[in-house]
Amino acid sequence: MGRLETAERWIKVVSPEIVPPSLKDNTGDADRFSRSVEKALGENPVFVGLPLIRKLPSLLRACGYRVSALLYKGSRSWHVMDIWPASASPPIYGVAVDLGTTTVVARLIDLESGETRGETSFINPQTEIGLDILTRIHHADQEGGLAALQGRLVQKLNQAIEGLTAGEGVEAASVVAASVAGNTTMTHLFLGVDPHWICREPYIPAVNRVPILKASEVGLRIRRDAPILVFPNAGSYFGGDLIAGILVSGMAEREEISILVDVGTNAEIVLGNKDWLMACAGAAGPALEGGVAGIGMTAGPGAIDKVSRNPSTGEFQIRTIDGRPPIGICGSGLIDLVAQLYLAGMIDVQGKYVGEKCGSRLREVEGLTSYVLVEEEKTATGKALVLSQPDIDALLRSKAAMYTILTTLSRMANVSLGDFKDFFIGGTFGAYIDPQSAITIGMVPDLPRETYKPLGNTSLAGATKTLLSARARERICGIRDQVTYVELNVNQDFMNLFSAARFIPHTDRSLFPSVRSQG
Repeated sequence: MGRLETAERWIKVVSPEIVPPSLKDNTGDADRFSRSVEKALGENPVFVGLPLIRKLPSLLRACGYRVSALLYKGSRSWHVMDIWPASASPPIYGVAVDLGTTTVVARLIDLESGETRGETSFINPQTEIGLDILTRIHHADQEGGLAALQGRLVQKLNQAIEGLTAGEGVEAASVVAASVAGNTTMTHLFLGVDPHWICREPYIPAVNRVPILKASEVGLRIRRDAPILVFPNAGSYFGGDLIAGILVSGMAEREEISILVDVGTNAEIVLGNKDWLMACAGAAGPALEGGVAGIGMTAGPGAIDKVSRNPSTGEFQIRTIDGRPPIGICGSGLIDLVAQLYLAGMIDVQGKYVGEKCGSRLREVEGLTSYVLVEEEKTATGKALVLSQPDIDALLRSKAAMYTILTTLSRMANVSLGDFKDFFIGGTFGAYIDPQSAITIGMVPDLPRETYKPLGNTSLAGATKTLLSARARERICGIRDQVTYVELNVNQDFMNLFSAARFIPHTDRSLFPSVRSQG
């Protein structure tokens, strides 16, 4: 990436032309400096704080009035963060953060060039207190609970940032801005704001729009007065991470109707175009992440992410992330496996094992009918990787929930599933999923394969984009105001749709014409 246009940034360095004072021009140093910066920016006002005013007289004269200024744009004015001799050019960096419930990702970005200088991820330390959001909210109600949750997260994030800056050979103080995207609860916990009412009627967050903060206010060990941009929320169950996904997909800028599905702790779904956006969330996420199956795991080294079947030998071939010996299976691999089992006739339309088709790999393991995917001698753990009948049942419930949510939301918007120009899939799940497998089991509609567009980590990509672009920063607030969030009441119609979708691919086979009969 080349150097970014200065006009596009909200964090920038300018070198104003300052006319030295004279007996005919006795304008004060701070006023002179501010007016010169305003002229260089083409905007005003420019705010200079007292610490810099104290520094200005001697610095301006020592440099012959040739200085550079580091600024960021607040809600109403530009704020000068630092001033140095124009001959100096210290590097300036920003950090983009995907504040995930399970995994946190931080990316170090050169704010002058826009280039990524490093990236790291870690398991959210709050998982030691509670794996799910609800447990953490309840823990925050306890004395000292909220401070403990916020402290653990910020401490680990600071360690990650220190590791990234050390890799570049610079100090953490060279990080002059951060952008953070996460769901509503994670945003509250990051800020140390009480999330109590998020999960209680009428489900109201403490804050939806977070003003630009300073790093010292949240405990980030970067430059103390560095601006922190926190993505806004649209409600208790519609957070900044999904707004980031909408921004990255571009769906809110287009005439055509598109849909975005981001599978994480929940399945979050948005459909619409530049004129309207409708969204909802549902509990389809954990199984699709591989979190329900006994051998399930999130996508990471050693996770089986791809399963195929040799039609000649009937043997399954697996692929693991980073090519390591298998530890478990992530959501995309699980969907592949169940799709291949169905196409081979090894499970029926209800997902039940067909004994005569499975052969000797179908065994009783701890009292459960299970299929042995990988024998113990070929795994990293020394334990066989088996898929039990309850594992399949759990996946089918999740895929049915996903398809039912898609169907219900589309009906509410009065659009057909076939009307989508693009079907965007966000998250790590989207990076690995094979749309054909998802169609085969009836999890997503039977659309042309080119309709499906994996976007990867949209939360991180959105945080990166807003760090570098003033327009993107402004756009996320517009997207937030454009979204209509709907609650999917589980009524009889919903349950009927759900029951029909629990079969492979569906009780109405005409909805999935490309899925061939069992082999």
